[in-house]
Amino acid sequence: METFKNMHLFVQVAKTSSFRRAAEVLDIPPSTVSRRIAELERDVGLRLFNRSTRRVELTEGGRLYFDNCKRIIEEAELAHQALSELHTQPSGVLRVSMPVDFSVIYLSPVLADFARRYPRIQFDLDLSPNQADLMGEGVDMAIRMGPPKDTRLIARPIAQLKTLLVASPGYVQSHKAPMLPADLRDHDCLRMKDAPWALHHADGRSEVVQVGGTFVANNRGLLQQLALRDQGIAITAHEWVQDDLTAQRLVHVLPDWSPPSAQAYAVTTTRLLPAKVRVFLDCLVEYMSPKLVPQPLG
Repeated sequence: METFKNMHLFVQVAKTSSFRRAAEVLDIPPSTVSRRIAELERDVGLRLFNRSTRRVELTEGGRLYFDNCKRIIEEAELAHQALSELHTQPSGVLRVSMPVDFSVIYLSPVLADFARRYPRIQFDLDLSPNQADLMGEGVDMAIRMGPPKDTRLIARPIAQLKTLLVASPGYVQSHKAPMLPADLRDHDCLRMKDAPWALHHADGRSEVVQVGGTFVANNRGLLQQLALRDQGIAITAHEWVQDDLTAQRLVHVLPDWSPPSAQAYAVTTTRLLPAKVRVFLDCLVEYMSPKLVPQPLG
């Protein structure tokens, strides 16, 4: 128990980079902080901080220890919170980072329904194109397209979106429509990044094409608007363009070939979730799985 208490104190010192400020946060004397950190360093057999008259910095071993201690402390606090919430309705501020297009098109009805079911939960939503740092920015959950690169994060698939190639009738009329994937090399392709396009045929064939064009952007909504304005061929999710296809503002290009499905994930830093996060994740799975998984995963 003493080791656990010292770990908690160590995390506070690391967060504040100050023995004095950690003592103020924990309402204990600074001398107690110094003594207990020294005890912890003796226990682990490593110097955890480089100390000077101006600042306190983690050593290399201290940084590694901090990552592990921070998770242990947070999960212990969440375990205690989960027990206390068994008899109460989930409440508090839920901080979620999510992609702009996916949120506007798919999540607005989920959020509205969730708010009615859990009126004591408030949302702080970040729709920035920059992916939030879940480990360091105080974000409870992120919705991401594709699995996270950070292997420390917990990712749960919540939807698989069928994708297709589209262009405006005006663009198709003024350019020779592609008949094969290789023909895309001669077209303006509206891309999320400079990377080859992989396409799959219903008969099992696959082709990878190095495409180019005038526009590269980090927002599919913008690329779709450019496609509507005769600027080229875009990859988009089927449900995002249903209305435009029905109204013939966009047409399906290379209909026998499809880009890979876009996989949406709910990402957290731990499997031990506070009630407000757990019920939101359950709501996402309940609402989105039957509506947004048009084909089996895998």
